[in-house]
Amino acid sequence: MTEITRVPLQPIKKGSLTKLWLGVLVAILLGGGLAWAAAPKAAGLETLTEGTGPSPEMGQVMFVKYVGSLDDGTEFDRSQPLPIPPGFLPEGTPMLLEEGALIPGFLDALLKMKEGGKYLVTVPADQGYGAEPPPGSPIPANADLTFEVEVTDILSRPEFDAKLQQLQAMMGAMGAQQGGEGAPPAQ
Repeated sequence: MTEITRVPLQPIKKGSLTKLWLGVLVAILLGGGLAWAAAPKAAGLETLTEGTGPSPEMGQVMFVKYVGSLDDGTEFDRSQPLPIPPGFLPEGTPMLLEEGALIPGFLDALLKMKEGGKYLVTVPADQGYGAEPPPGSPIPANADLTFEVEVTDILSRPEFDAKLQQLQAMMGAMGAQQGGEGAPPAQ
């Protein structure tokens, strides 16, 4: 029978176990803090006025009035009225809710809004334009963005497409009456 070598254990000094546990706790807290600091920031959404209508779904078209600004307050974008007859489409800028149609942080925020509400949206750079803002844009690289948004209406994609077809038909008819483009060829 072989004998196992025995190593005598030395007694632990008073307070050493406490120091060991404090060291482990500090290491865990430090690791958690570093992980939290390295984690991407989430887009923020603050409700200014609660909406009473429905929330949108992917594939729908939201009409919004918005103002986009940088952290220093510089305005870089603002919704503009559409150059169409009033009342034909809802007020605001149409936003197609699809991946790739909008910056990710803004899309995520829009999906949490309700028709009739007003919101303040903060989009961190990594969920906005990151290091490559649009060419010629006043947005610097790695800029966090802030948007004030009012949701005026939400339409399904078929409803929106039908309204666009009606608008095109109306514009074609107006052109035909004026003898301009869109008029049928003379016989």
